[in-house]
Amino acid sequence: MSDEQPLNRPNIIWIFGDQHRGQALGFRGDPNARTPQIDRLAREGVVFTQAVSGSPLCCPFRGSLISGRYPHEAVPGHQCPLDPALPTVAHAFNAQGYETAYFGKWHLDGFDERTATVASHIVPPERRGGFRTWCAYQNNTGAFSGWIHGGAGETAFHRQLPGYETDALTDLLIGQLREYAAGQRPFFSVLSVQPPHQPYLAPEEWMNRHRAEDMILRPNVPPYPALQEQVRRDLAGYHAMIENLDWNLGRIRAALDELGLAANTHILFFSDHGDMHGAHGQFRKTSPCEESIRIPCILGGSVPGLKSGERDHVFNHVDFAPTSLGLCGLDVPAHFVGTDYSAERLPGRAAPAYPDSAYLQIIGPTAFRFSVDRPWRGVVTRDGWKYVVLEGQPWMLFNLNEDPYELVNLAHTRGSADRRRKLHAELAAWIERTGDSFRLPDPP
Repeated sequence: MSDEQPLNRPNIIWIFGDQHRGQALGFRGDPNARTPQIDRLAREGVVFTQAVSGSPLCCPFRGSLISGRYPHEAVPGHQCPLDPALPTVAHAFNAQGYETAYFGKWHLDGFDERTATVASHIVPPERRGGFRTWCAYQNNTGAFSGWIHGGAGETAFHRQLPGYETDALTDLLIGQLREYAAGQRPFFSVLSVQPPHQPYLAPEEWMNRHRAEDMILRPNVPPYPALQEQVRRDLAGYHAMIENLDWNLGRIRAALDELGLAANTHILFFSDHGDMHGAHGQFRKTSPCEESIRIPCILGGSVPGLKSGERDHVFNHVDFAPTSLGLCGLDVPAHFVGTDYSAERLPGRAAPAYPDSAYLQIIGPTAFRFSVDRPWRGVVTRDGWKYVVLEGQPWMLFNLNEDPYELVNLAHTRGSADRRRKLHAELAAWIERTGDSFRLPDPP
């Protein structure tokens, strides 16, 4: 399709935070969460209740999100770079006549944040994933002290964000929407914000809505007073950040309405991975536990005539790119290895054969102090089972239908041998199918 050819295509916006676990939503029943805008998006759209982060760590997830490939073929670990020669989702939209824009956290340039001030690092134009507009940063260390950069040559800029990151980046996206509203070309825009990643701080208005002593903990947080005190304190700020993101989603939707874009714009709301918040005594990410791998995943927006409701498909990180192109009626390049789930939203669209499981990976050691620091592989199935192995060693087997908080590990019980063999074969098939290299344990 020619770049110059006028298009009558839908627009699409990705909105995602960092470390927003799939359980931390009002409509999912979290007693700490007040998310009216996300809840509305979910009511009006399609919700994938079993969506996962196939690699629950910032850089690998983002590499798979942008490239449509699994981490071992894109970004295998923390602070590893995305190969600029890899075609991305932005290249696919560019080639089919779309304007593309990226706002916020990138974290795909391989910069070693231990050696220099991260705010000073400039991602060169050739390593910005093909986005035509790029107003972003490699990584920031705090939501009140963020920097952005973009442009090239005489148009290059590097400046500090005014105020709180999510608010400021939303302002930039809305400004871009106003420019798009005056044009004739469809757009694909990304808003990637650091919150609710730690440090768990939001503007005072939002922090005042939560008190640590009122936070309700998940049943799998161990009953150790010092640990629970930290979890409650973290959760108060975490939910303040989520509620601020929710408010900014409302601002974006109001702008789409004002600009006459709402009826032709899909909104995908998701996250890169979750946050353990003390579950099983762990913190942050990199774990295959539910609090780490489950993410929000909503195909929403005010486009009339589309399907809504909940779906139990195991939507993974490699599925966002093909699904987004499918929602816009565009060709999906063959190098995108994920599944196009747009038929779940679009009436009359034929659905492909959907996978019965999703592949999970941490490729190498992560250096995280309070979570998992070893390579692992796993599968989670549509019918509610999870199987995870370390190199040469079975590790986890959970029946999530009966044990949603993962309190009873069946990986080494004789009575679960048949289920373990079935899931082991499923995992081996994923490793072979994706060209991964990992030393599985002997078949059970």
